[in-house]
Amino acid sequence: MTQILELVRKEGPDTLIDIQKFISKLPPYLTHVVGGNTTCVSVALSNGRRMVFDCGTGLRILGDELMRKEFQNGEGKIALFFSHTHWDHIQGIPFFKPIYIPGNELHFYSPYPDLQERLEKQQSPEFFPIPFSALASTKLFTCLSLGETLDLEGDCKVSFYPLKHPGGSFAYRVEANGKVFIFATDAEFTGEDFDSVTDMKPFFENADLLVLDAQYTLDESFQKFDWGHTSYTMAVNCAVAWNVKKLVLTHHEPVYADDVLDIILGEARAHAVSLGNSSIRIELAVEGNVYKLS
Repeated sequence: MTQILELVRKEGPDTLIDIQKFISKLPPYLTHVVGGNTTCVSVALSNGRRMVFDCGTGLRILGDELMRKEFQNGEGKIALFFSHTHWDHIQGIPFFKPIYIPGNELHFYSPYPDLQERLEKQQSPEFFPIPFSALASTKLFTCLSLGETLDLEGDCKVSFYPLKHPGGSFAYRVEANGKVFIFATDAEFTGEDFDSVTDMKPFFENADLLVLDAQYTLDESFQKFDWGHTSYTMAVNCAVAWNVKKLVLTHHEPVYADDVLDIILGEARAHAVSLGNSSIRIELAVEGNVYKLS
């Protein structure tokens, strides 16, 4: 607010004549917030099928949205995919309203054979009053095998790839209607790994939309080597090497204010240009943002 008032003072009294024009000229970090919920990405296919990648606290907001649809009547179906089960990627499940409604069908997919046990532990009496087993929806679990491609109804294919992260993590590639979406959070790519980045190209290449971990600045990534996250500089390097059309930087460092993230976005875009790629579109992951691949 202080920054906005300072800008009003600089613009002078004419600012009050056209408030909307003044607001339209403000930088995004002064008019919108990036948001602080933990990771949850929803994908809606053209046939209406819904998929979710990771179940952080953002899942609660998604649940409220779905409860305005068939899920309120116990007629909803949804597929949930997990990159890994660190707490910030599963903590939204107990607050996901559709999971409490009889008749709703939730299909859980991951490469973890003990995923159900992990989710049950999260809702043990020491941590939550309602056990996972008491949630009234139908819950189905499928363990994915390395190298497997999952065929979902509606001509949708889902494959996955292991990532470098403490305890392990997995990226997911979704192909439907001739478009490719890739979700790859909690992954550490460094300059030392660039040979492996090339090896990963068959999985990551030609994505229409890549949501990629970019938690750190380059300097901070050196200080936090082996912590399991990537610098925005390296994220851009990867996206350019993989011929990605749109890159969304995600898993923001929690201590960064929105104005810092705005600076990072500008530097990431400039870095792509310095690599000779001015066509790639780069954005920050922002709560509520919607991307249409058509």
